[in-house]
Amino acid sequence: MVAEGKYEKLQDLAKRRGLFWGSYEIYGGVGGFMDIGPLGVKLKHNIEEAWRDFFIRRQGLFEIETPMTAPKCVFEASGHLESFKDPMVQCKACGRRFRADHIVKESLEITGTEAERLSLQELERAISERKIACPECGGELMKPTLFLTMFQTTIGPYSEAIGYLRPEAAQGMFTSFKRVYEQARGKLPIGIAQIGRVARNEISPRQGLIRLREFTIMEFEFFFDPEDPSCPFLPEVYDETLNLITEPLRLKGSEEPIELSVREILEKGLVKVEWLAYFMALAKRFLSKLGIPGESQRFIEKLPWERAHYSAQGFDQEVYLDRFGWVEVSGHNYRTDYDLRRHMEFSGQDMRVFKAYERPKMVDALTLKIDKANLGRSFKGHAPLIASKLETMDPEVVKRGFEEVGYIDVEGFRILPEHVQIIHESRVEGGRRFIPHVVEPSFGCERLLYATLEYAYTEREGRVILRLPKDLAPIEIAVFPLMTKDSLCERAQKIYHWLLEKGFRVEYDETGSIGRRYVRADEMGIPLAATIDYQTLEDGTVTLRDRDTWRQVRVRMEAMEDRIRRYLEGNLSFEELGRPIEKS
Repeated sequence: MVAEGKYEKLQDLAKRRGLFWGSYEIYGGVGGFMDIGPLGVKLKHNIEEAWRDFFIRRQGLFEIETPMTAPKCVFEASGHLESFKDPMVQCKACGRRFRADHIVKESLEITGTEAERLSLQELERAISERKIACPECGGELMKPTLFLTMFQTTIGPYSEAIGYLRPEAAQGMFTSFKRVYEQARGKLPIGIAQIGRVARNEISPRQGLIRLREFTIMEFEFFFDPEDPSCPFLPEVYDETLNLITEPLRLKGSEEPIELSVREILEKGLVKVEWLAYFMALAKRFLSKLGIPGESQRFIEKLPWERAHYSAQGFDQEVYLDRFGWVEVSGHNYRTDYDLRRHMEFSGQDMRVFKAYERPKMVDALTLKIDKANLGRSFKGHAPLIASKLETMDPEVVKRGFEEVGYIDVEGFRILPEHVQIIHESRVEGGRRFIPHVVEPSFGCERLLYATLEYAYTEREGRVILRLPKDLAPIEIAVFPLMTKDSLCERAQKIYHWLLEKGFRVEYDETGSIGRRYVRADEMGIPLAATIDYQTLEDGTVTLRDRDTWRQVRVRMEAMEDRIRRYLEGNLSFEELGRPIEKS
């Protein structure tokens, strides 16, 4: 008999205590979808609020909400329709479909990086030569194809109005950039944050909360001037050490991290942008706040073929999990001006910002002079659209296109030098217009929820204790009458409602023996249990029990609110809560 690992034990606890379970269980379940239970929802919300406090409030970001559904044009501009695809293979016998690179990885015992690098032709050859069969029925596999991992829908009653469920929250922040920039009174740098649901139509998710088709993402886009990329807050994190696996190390075949301070990382040029390094250091601290120690975290640099299409440099923040090994919980990418530039090109809207010089200065510049009459003769009714696109284009890009191939492409039309004149001129400018660059930290909430639970899961004397950080605990204090007689329940109910009115997250339980109630509270991660006993009726004191040590103290009612609050905030030790109770 194989002993249960932490994963299996946590799955059992999650169902028993209302943390999470598979969705649509009465119909056999659907892969990639999970229900978060009452206790799990409270913990998830606490993680979200901790993230808001850590990043949005402390960093002065602007939080917005944008729709989960976006029209097709948004994802054409962002590049997702072209790039957000995974290789898929189908079984001829049972019809099951799988990630082709995952099948090859498992069969050939190669790394995920090596498998992800394989082209469709290389995957097909590996499946054929190695006679890799369906992992479910052993049947023959078909030729691999690319599968778009975005959910498609229609917007309204018109089948031609195609939309997609967003696979990331980022695009809503890019399309709303100018609006928020106005709210920030035209100042850079600026961060726009969002917590919301996203959907990815994964081919064959089989890892519970770790790989979902619908989940919550917490991310922000941080916009800055590429000519002034310095981060003034770096001294706060200079000495923070990160376990880093760089691109050169990975290319040499090493997955062993090097431990470097942020100062050393930047001095060696291992991270291209100061802001990216700064937020990586904060991400480490945030996970430590969730109870995940620094030695169980690492940052692994994405190789060129692994990076998203928008990324110039990217690092995955990974944590070590019992069953899955190293798992990504957040991604940190330098997106340059890719997204704003693409939306500017596709929408025709100017996404540049203006930054004034300290003094006006004479500059040599290129400008475009559009021959609208010639444009009208050549393109008729399409001319206004083409003209609006040309007005937003960088003159250097137009000049380079004319020099290299003799034309530029605008909306599928070939624009020649006869349609646009490029003028060199010197002029006095009070400032410059440019497209901001962006770094993006993006966190998967459900993965953090699972990681937080796994690192909190402990056992003592055959009993489970969920040692969640006190400020994250879904329930802060449980109120128990010692027995259900002699007015103990009535007094306990009054204390329960009093604590609720004071703003605490409280649970009341009078079912079963006091010992069984302590067991339930420990499994639910409740830091404190207040027991109302006969001495409470005599002198107004209450017994407080610590979840992690099982020690007990007595505290007077009038001191409870202040002391419990300070204890939960980490400003008071358990012994300082009240008078220790001697063990008999």
